Amino acid sequence: MSEIDAILEDGHPPLTPEQLLERLAAMNVAQTTVEHAPVFTVEEAQALRGNLPGAHIKNLFLRNKKGAMWLVTCLEDRTIDLKALGERLQAGRFSFGSAERLMRFLGVRPGAVTPLAVINDRTSAVTMVLDRAVLEGEIVNAHPLVNHMTTAIAPQDLLRFLEAVGHPPQLLDFEGSATE
Repeated sequence: MSEIDAILEDGHPPLTPEQLLERLAAMNVAQTTVEHAPVFTVEEAQALRGNLPGAHIKNLFLRNKKGAMWLVTCLEDRTIDLKALGERLQAGRFSFGSAERLMRFLGVRPGAVTPLAVINDRTSAVTMVLDRAVLEGEIVNAHPLVNHMTTAIAPQDLLRFLEAVGHPPQLLDFEGSATE
């Protein structure tokens, strides 16, 4: 299924990167977007980005046995213990959400997972979880719904965006490089 064929849980097609950037502009969110070769892992992104300033993140699309879903965004160097995180969020045992579920609820493919994708979750099925440390710098770099572009925005604008699209994040402190 291509993005063109994709239909979200609410019956609408997912937003395009251009539509997302238009929404950010309408919210007076200053951003800079660059295009690059597609990246699928943190390691690929690190090798490609050179000296792109700001916080770099990784995103985990998770579900539990009951089918509830979470999008966890943290600094890219965090090591996440899914069992401990599930306990901490009182979610039970986590597993990664499927590519089909990811497209159906967030409108993105694996490798393009981003906190900005919650704009496509108009049914509020996904709980947003954000590493507090992501908000501590001057810039956050995230994919604008595709993995061949990176958008840099201010952390407070990311927070404002998440709240505006109905996904105020649960903020967590991820100590050191691992969850407790």
